[in-house]
Amino acid sequence: MATVKEMRTRIGSVKSTQKITKALQMVAAAKLRRAQQATEAARPYAQCMSAIISNLAAGVSGPSAPPLLAGTGSDKRHLVIVATADRGLAGAFNGSIARAARQKIAALIAEGKDVKIITIGRKGRDQLRRQFGNRFLESHEVGLKSPALSLVQPIAKSILELYMSGQFDVVSLIYSRYKSVVTQIPTVKQLIPAEIEPGETRGVFYDYEPDEDTILEALLPQNISVQLLSAMLENQAGFFASQMAAMDNATRNAGDLINALTIQMNRTRQAKITTELIEIIAGAAAV
Repeated sequence: MATVKEMRTRIGSVKSTQKITKALQMVAAAKLRRAQQATEAARPYAQCMSAIISNLAAGVSGPSAPPLLAGTGSDKRHLVIVATADRGLAGAFNGSIARAARQKIAALIAEGKDVKIITIGRKGRDQLRRQFGNRFLESHEVGLKSPALSLVQPIAKSILELYMSGQFDVVSLIYSRYKSVVTQIPTVKQLIPAEIEPGETRGVFYDYEPDEDTILEALLPQNISVQLLSAMLENQAGFFASQMAAMDNATRNAGDLINALTIQMNRTRQAKITTELIEIIAGAAAV
């Protein structure tokens, strides 16, 4: 059994850990508000971009359609972009994205597809490299600053160059969509060819100047950057929400452990005092 001194040392160690987890929880809570505001501000832009492309696509068909919309006519070669965070201590946030990526990649491989991977975030790179290291093309880090177009534009440019050079037929993005503080949903979105949802047109048709083909050729490359930025903002909000919840649980668990150790220490100390009293009384009685 541990001595009273050892228990005091352990209690002090747990209290130090509790201070760290409490501080991380407060920092994550402060950053979550700003990240949530940035995510909510970016969503309408990304949704309107998708709606405009859907409206334009309704008037474009056949060989005149841009390659980013029509595709290559094949789906043999896939590029999977996995967006996670650079840091951990956020519960199952990064793990859930990596799990969704593994399932998607494994399903494509089982269908006989040629799959390559680009990761955004160190955690996704570290988790997927163990199993799919030979399929990696690039790896990018998120950094400590809030995601911006200056970060995603080089990635989008690299993706477009790979696609236009004929190396891939389909490009998909996997990230975590922020729903609430307690819920983040791993999501798979197809970037190329651009997904067209019939509901986005709402039965409204427009005459465009210049023509639809010209506008789409300008919008579709920009849409890649917009969707990447939106996904990274969603990831950031989800990361801070997960980290806040994880550190709150860690702080509570540390408090429970401190209470349990304190009770055990008091019992050990009381038993030691009782033993000493018995020895003193027995010695006095013997005299």
